[in-house]
Amino acid sequence: MGIKFGGIESGGTKFVCAIGSGPDDLTEVKIIPTGKPDETISEVIEFFDPFNSNDSLEAIGISSFGPLDLDHDSATHGYIKATPHRETAKKDWVEIDLLGPIKRAINVPITLDTDVNGAAIGEHRWGAGNGYDNLIYITVGTGVGGGAIVNGRIAHGLIHPEMGHMRVPHDWKADPFPGRCPFHGDCVQGLANAPAIEERWGARCDELPDDHPAWDLEAYYLSLMVSNLVFSLSPEILILGGGVMQRNQLITKIQANVSKFLGGYVQSDRVINNIDSFVVLPGLGSMSGVLGGIAMAQDLVRD
Repeated sequence: MGIKFGGIESGGTKFVCAIGSGPDDLTEVKIIPTGKPDETISEVIEFFDPFNSNDSLEAIGISSFGPLDLDHDSATHGYIKATPHRETAKKDWVEIDLLGPIKRAINVPITLDTDVNGAAIGEHRWGAGNGYDNLIYITVGTGVGGGAIVNGRIAHGLIHPEMGHMRVPHDWKADPFPGRCPFHGDCVQGLANAPAIEERWGARCDELPDDHPAWDLEAYYLSLMVSNLVFSLSPEILILGGGVMQRNQLITKIQANVSKFLGGYVQSDRVINNIDSFVVLPGLGSMSGVLGGIAMAQDLVRD
């Protein structure tokens, strides 16, 4: 069957595991509901075991929710740390070793990065970001986060970028909702993630009609975040994915707001005349993260 690469995207509701070499070559894909850490990780290992046993698996890349310990010199390298989603399935995953058990069970090189970094890498390799050396991928779902590719390489640093915890103007009169981030209250994540929408309006995202005021408010907060990122990192393209962004009119509202919020300061044709090709949806759809894992696995053995 030839040499293949493994990708894992771990999230609060599901793990997506895949074998292949790119979007046009996915031999097998499996979705595993996120449960208790031991049980879920065991199912992930079980998925890859046949490929590991017949020596057809070359490497695995993991794109995971975080925050993560990515310091190779740390005693807790590969652990999921203090997640802000304590009320979800993720509450069981605080201080959990994600990387270690998989590395011990599967005898191939394995690498780990954040889910948004993985999605940024996937979109850069095969999706909407292909051909650009500077891009940002933002996810809006249970959490809000972002990953950046700068000069062709994924950005790391002290830990890893936490764009979703950016502070933005909060008009308390127009929106008295206090936010629901347990660390920062009304950061972007606390104001604009899916649980915040549900708590503020008393209904799930998929229950709110297209003309509900929730979407103008959501677009406002996300547009402030995007505008700040344009000023600070100057990406060539911004890609917005995640479950909340599946609401069709949201991307159009964000594009219009970003044009207004940038105030004519960024003198680029991509902003002035082609905002709909500058702020875009993912080219890989919901597969950005797991395909990013496969791209990370390929880079791991090629570097």
